[in-house]
Amino acid sequence: MSSDLCFLMATELTRRIRALDVSVTEVVQAHLAQIERVNPKVNAIVTLTAERALADARAKDAALARDPTTVGPLFGLPVAHKDLVPTRGIRTTFGSPIYRDHVPDQDALFVQRLRAAGAVTIGKTNTPEFGAGSQTFNEVFGRTLNPYDLTKTCGGSSGGAAVALACGMVPIADGSDTGGSLRNPASFCNVVGLRGAPGRVPPWPADNAWATLHVPGPMARTVADVALMLAVMAGPDPRSPIAISEPGDRFRAPLDRGFKGVRIAWSRDLGGLPVDRRVTAVLDRQRATFEALGCDVEDGQPDFGEARQVFQVLRALTFATRYGPLLAQHRHQMKDTVVWNIEEGLKLTAREIGEAEVARTRLYHRVREFMERHEFLLAPAAQVPPFDVSQPYVTEINGAPLPTYIDWMRVCSDITVTGLPAISVPAGFTDEGLPVGLQIVGRHRDEWGVLQLAHAFEQATGFYRRRPPLSGC
Repeated sequence: MSSDLCFLMATELTRRIRALDVSVTEVVQAHLAQIERVNPKVNAIVTLTAERALADARAKDAALARDPTTVGPLFGLPVAHKDLVPTRGIRTTFGSPIYRDHVPDQDALFVQRLRAAGAVTIGKTNTPEFGAGSQTFNEVFGRTLNPYDLTKTCGGSSGGAAVALACGMVPIADGSDTGGSLRNPASFCNVVGLRGAPGRVPPWPADNAWATLHVPGPMARTVADVALMLAVMAGPDPRSPIAISEPGDRFRAPLDRGFKGVRIAWSRDLGGLPVDRRVTAVLDRQRATFEALGCDVEDGQPDFGEARQVFQVLRALTFATRYGPLLAQHRHQMKDTVVWNIEEGLKLTAREIGEAEVARTRLYHRVREFMERHEFLLAPAAQVPPFDVSQPYVTEINGAPLPTYIDWMRVCSDITVTGLPAISVPAGFTDEGLPVGLQIVGRHRDEWGVLQLAHAFEQATGFYRRRPPLSGC
């Protein structure tokens, strides 16, 4: 029964809790047992709050007995928070030795919302140092391993979250995404990660409240569970000036929709990016799935010609703003790629920053015009399958060398600078048994449409049902 509980959909688990078929305490105990059994093999959850979670579970069982009508939409669901996210009274290291013993005195806004909706915090998930790079390792906790092949990386920077989900340690988990940190680990671990439009999940606290590259978001094993979580995380808040005013409740509606005649752009490489042939082979087989759904599928993509430079400049500026003050005193405690990104930002001129913003505007309108003709853009969620966990980052694809540690994720970062919502959904496996995700990109702020198409694809293919052997399912 314990293993069964750990792999129920979150929507079904909450239903059973409300129906008193299972107690919150039993649910939390089952997930803690799964963590104890599996986590030592993969190192996904790095700070465990077992006693606190059990106390919260017992309190929730008592509250449910008193009044079953007042429970929130996530009532009783264990959740793990990414170790970049402030959690009051729970160690939050940002994957950095500088913050090894840091304990925040406040929760992030979406953490507050998850708890208010009834979720039970069970711990923190591993992330690379300051979330830099889509490979989850740091000097505080070490590497997180891919549960489908322990010699491979799980991706990142929400790598611990993706592995915890894949292994049944939690039914839902939060992550965040700048250049692909929700989409990449979802692709590498056969789970679902949604990057919403900037402001859909309001970021707070934030040192730059107007920034739009970095967004928090939900992860789960199915699209419906991601939608359920988004319904709680989304919604306006005056502490975030970019917060979208639309309430999150709309994401709790049924996801079913017909797609007959819907125009979709199919892009194997976003216009010439290097993509590993193993990824291409897996995704090429899925084009027929969308045609079977009734979609009009056409080859093509917008012109992303300026996207790389825009992302590199704005990311470097973010690193200089956020971590520049740490550099003088803590340089020896920071990994080389973080130092490089900070220094790239410190070298920027006002002219370079201004030109990047103007180029981003041109890009936005090119993409907007393209998406007026196509409701969705489909592309790889990662340019490579999971690679050796001892390799810090990908340096070449199909023999083509890559100039920086983040160029191998351009299929995601090029989308980031458009501001469009995008999801990674399981799309199959390589011949070696490694997961591959499909990226579905929607129109401006149309997370709902993205979720609907992802749900239809998920139900047509069923790849989400395949679990890592070590999970015990």
